[in-house]
Amino acid sequence: MKTMISLYLLERTINFAILKRVYERMENKRGAGMIYFDNSATTKAEASVLRTYQTVSEQFFGNPSSLHQLGEKSRQLLNLSRKQIAVLLNVDNEEIYFTGGGTEGDNVAVKGTAMAKINYGRHIITSVTEHPAVIKSMEQLEHLGWDITYLSVDDKGMISLKELKQALRKDTILVSLMAVNNETGSLQPIKEVGALLRHYPSVHFHVDAVQALGKIDLELSNSRIDIAVFSGHKFHAPKGSGFMYVRKGRKLAPVLSGGGQENGLRNGTENVPGNVALAKAVRLLLENQEAKKENLLSMKNSLLDYLKTFQKVTIFSPEQSAPHIICFGIKNSRGEVLVHALEQDEIYISTTSACSSREQGNVHSIKEMGYTIKQAESAVRISLSNMNTSLEIEAFKKQFSRAYERLTTMEE
Repeated sequence: MKTMISLYLLERTINFAILKRVYERMENKRGAGMIYFDNSATTKAEASVLRTYQTVSEQFFGNPSSLHQLGEKSRQLLNLSRKQIAVLLNVDNEEIYFTGGGTEGDNVAVKGTAMAKINYGRHIITSVTEHPAVIKSMEQLEHLGWDITYLSVDDKGMISLKELKQALRKDTILVSLMAVNNETGSLQPIKEVGALLRHYPSVHFHVDAVQALGKIDLELSNSRIDIAVFSGHKFHAPKGSGFMYVRKGRKLAPVLSGGGQENGLRNGTENVPGNVALAKAVRLLLENQEAKKENLLSMKNSLLDYLKTFQKVTIFSPEQSAPHIICFGIKNSRGEVLVHALEQDEIYISTTSACSSREQGNVHSIKEMGYTIKQAESAVRISLSNMNTSLEIEAFKKQFSRAYERLTTMEE
């Protein structure tokens, strides 16, 4: 009874009319020229993807594990979505597992490998610039007795294949690397690592591909990659949706125990509307993929050429990097100051990783690339999607010039 009263009071406290007006004002601002350049943090869901989500929620609401007709229809729709993703990525249906997103997938890849291969070894290799989902998983395993080797990176954010080869041991069970760094856009030599690991067939190779799908070429079926993790809200699908590729024959232990869904790897009632919408978003993302990548690269290069004209701007993203991410900073100005300055003009960028941007030390990738702490603290990230336009690029340039002048004048 107490809980019911609390919920009732909460509902009375929330003024949904006010929330509606706030949303409408945001929509009006968006129509009037809001510029969203924080797509590596999250993307706006495609309108058609949201319609798919709503339709499935309304018409296919049965539990896929139920034996009745409603459950069977949901199960069939779920399997069709799995098949669609598998066909698009040229892999087998049984190699696609639905998850709740990138963090969950990385945790399953790292901890699931550790648990499944505990009798074969307790040594894991990763890099110093991985996403917190991987780094924190490694730290947990270290506390439980696993030995973790953290590979260094060069000024381009890349690991050394020589260092990786030297780190491999008889008890190594996993190599875990990010394809595209979420802070700087740095690329890891995934193909070259795969070629090296062909000589170590017992070692799992996990790739955090959250920032990679639709942005870079990432071959799965003919590669040495054993596990790849993807997150739907990074490519215009609903939040809370994602999937993993797990090569046939590679064993992972489930992180969550439960009713045996997703072939026992991802227990819990499946998110049918989210997964169907996810499959549609993957299809839309990969349509005319090369043209979309070229468009992203064109917008990125236009911004880079512009930013390089400012004497006090440092570009942290290496020359060869992902086509949708630019990481840079203004000398002697903290990144959050620039973020809020541009926000006044309805331009939204971020201070590198959204997953840790509210914490101190959120620019670890930049520091590991050899920059000073002060330089790293100036860093901001622009991350593009194909919902952005060249007109937005030009509008950003005008507003950035004003913000740059204000910030550098204040410094003087």
